[in-house]
Amino acid sequence: MSLRTPEAEFSKMGLAGINLERVLQVALRRGGDLSELFFEETASTRVIFEGGKVDQVIDGTDRGAGLRIIFEGKSVYGYTTDLSEAALISLAETLSEAITPRPGASLGVKKVDWRLARQPTEGILNYKVARPPRNATLSEKIEIARRAEKAARQELPEARQVTAVVLDSLRRILIANSDGAVSIDEKTYLQSYVQVVGERGGRVETAHESDGGYVGLEFFDQVTPESIGKEAARRVGVLLSAKPAPAGTMPVVLAAEAGGTMIHEAVGHGLEADLACNGLSVYQGKLGQSVASPLITVLDDGTMPGKRGSYAFDDEGTPSQKNTLIENGVLKGYLVDRLSAMKFDMMATGNGRRESFRHKPIVRMTNTYIAPGKDDPAEILRNTKYGIFVKAMGGGQVNTVTGDFVFAVTEGYLIHDGKLGDAIRGATLVGNGPRVLSIVDRVGNDLGFSTGTCGKDGQGAPVTDAQPTIRIPELTVGGEVAMETYFK
Repeated sequence: MSLRTPEAEFSKMGLAGINLERVLQVALRRGGDLSELFFEETASTRVIFEGGKVDQVIDGTDRGAGLRIIFEGKSVYGYTTDLSEAALISLAETLSEAITPRPGASLGVKKVDWRLARQPTEGILNYKVARPPRNATLSEKIEIARRAEKAARQELPEARQVTAVVLDSLRRILIANSDGAVSIDEKTYLQSYVQVVGERGGRVETAHESDGGYVGLEFFDQVTPESIGKEAARRVGVLLSAKPAPAGTMPVVLAAEAGGTMIHEAVGHGLEADLACNGLSVYQGKLGQSVASPLITVLDDGTMPGKRGSYAFDDEGTPSQKNTLIENGVLKGYLVDRLSAMKFDMMATGNGRRESFRHKPIVRMTNTYIAPGKDDPAEILRNTKYGIFVKAMGGGQVNTVTGDFVFAVTEGYLIHDGKLGDAIRGATLVGNGPRVLSIVDRVGNDLGFSTGTCGKDGQGAPVTDAQPTIRIPELTVGGEVAMETYFK
């Protein structure tokens, strides 16, 4: 295969006539183990509706290319928005200067056997979009945001501010490397986000709700803009009437509705190979060992159709796959990108991701979740004498070296004799990931998803987290009043 051939896919990216092979070879002129080109073009529209009117409309197209060279377990990366062959050659020459040739190494152009190159494919997933958002008019997108904002205000008369956002994008990528691999993909993304600020009796509370994924406008036939707006407003209403959270060590039931924030933060990051194999994770060197309750199985699956963390292949061209990280409590594997695979003699798992062509790929999660168990969620609650019930989680952070974490509870309730009591506000969950997973004693047969953007090393990546209802018999809860105030 000649990469000079102006095939339709290359033309879409504005690469017709560019000799990609030459660029990759120039990048390796002073040595190196792999050179990789990443081309990206993203057309997006963001509508922000606030105060009963359109506040902002942001529309545009961003395109460019990144070039990476891997050598001796390290990498050097650069990018450009000039997609001419001359600019790419110049970038390759500049980056190659970072490589110090090994004694006796050839300084000539590395030979690349393009007979090993595979034809560009659409990947292993077929994203079926019935009504592409890029084909919709601006008026249609504004109407979606208006409906969400109106519904939120109707749900909560005390709403002081409601912001509704509708975002859609069409992203095309092409990846070619010196191993002869070529991959292309095209994805449509759609998201609705509503944030509500409410005030009652001088107290102000804020909550948000979002949903979407790699779907078309038909998504709103099932998850309406009104339902997203109402849910954000309902949560603010709950917080405005909530009591201060208790403080102490107590049982905690995490509802499936809470999504998988805890598993993402407390466990997932520690299983990323760039941390787990570099002395920066509590899970280093524990493959094959028990790290959780036998009830716990953790998976990372980038092949789930439509989910926010899914893709046909990652941003290095490795096909996405379903990775079993923990099985029945035993650590089975890590999430691995191309650099970690080369550095630590492992297999890449399809988890090399980047925010855009301006960023180098790093190890990231996709759709990470605890697999459902066998318990009836309602029975889990009925069998919990006291504690707190977490219906929605907020942000969190973890020290991957120790496994210690802290999370905010967005919506929670007291548990009294197996029944939900008053709503609480200001609760935080504090614990240690491996210890918490090891003492989970009930796992529900349900599964709830939440969407978000994962931040790491200054980059954001779209992800989905999920979990069934689970019970942690002992967990430290940070709050404002002694737990004895509510549980006597």
